[in-house]
Amino acid sequence: MASEKNDPARTLELLWREPGERPRGRGPRQRRSVDEVVAAAIALADADGLGALTMRAVADRLGLTPMATYTYVPGKAELLDLMLDSVYAAMRHPDLTGLPWRDRIAAVAASNRALLARHPWVTDLPATRPPLGPGLLAKYEHELAAFDGLGLDDVTMDAALTHLLGFVAATARIGIDLARNAAATGMDDAQWWSRVGPVLERVIDPERYPLATRVGAAAGQAHDAAYSAEHAYEFGLARLLAGFADLIEG
Repeated sequence: MASEKNDPARTLELLWREPGERPRGRGPRQRRSVDEVVAAAIALADADGLGALTMRAVADRLGLTPMATYTYVPGKAELLDLMLDSVYAAMRHPDLTGLPWRDRIAAVAASNRALLARHPWVTDLPATRPPLGPGLLAKYEHELAAFDGLGLDDVTMDAALTHLLGFVAATARIGIDLARNAAATGMDDAQWWSRVGPVLERVIDPERYPLATRVGAAAGQAHDAAYSAEHAYEFGLARLLAGFADLIEG
């Protein structure tokens, strides 16, 4: 996301594709578009994560020199803003018309979960000062409709949506971290636990940690792993909807 040193006005111009000032006669002739630069950056991040995303890597993908990429985007921070707004703009927004409020909220949660599954790097971006581009505003407008007409004031609507999206991001990170750990270690979660299980049985005293051993064993047996991203999502969404019911119907 854009830092304090970046020009927020220039970032907004890029997000809304408004032409900015560029001295005439300076820099190479542009052979690509901002959209192509953003698409190349998204493809890199999808494949290898934000750690692989550099201006040079984007330039190589597009057949440009690294300096040439700066004629499209001032720097990496602005590029991240453009990438995030672009994936928001490409989201599939389910039709919420006529649905009960619980189904509307669940649909918003599901669409955001699907977005994070397609673009795991989004969870690595800070949530402060989101890019105020057309993709974000369209997403915000659509998702607020899930809470519209329920008797909530505007501040509460915004807070409820923020709470919902925070929950989705938190549970999505479980699945993303599991996948990343499996890739890094060459073992899935079940293989990892089968490897360390015998050691844990030797070093952990059930009498000293009775709850931890009992509950941990039950959860591990139920999920065949230490964590289940699917169970965390389903369990958490049900609790979230119950809390919203107190707010909306109570």
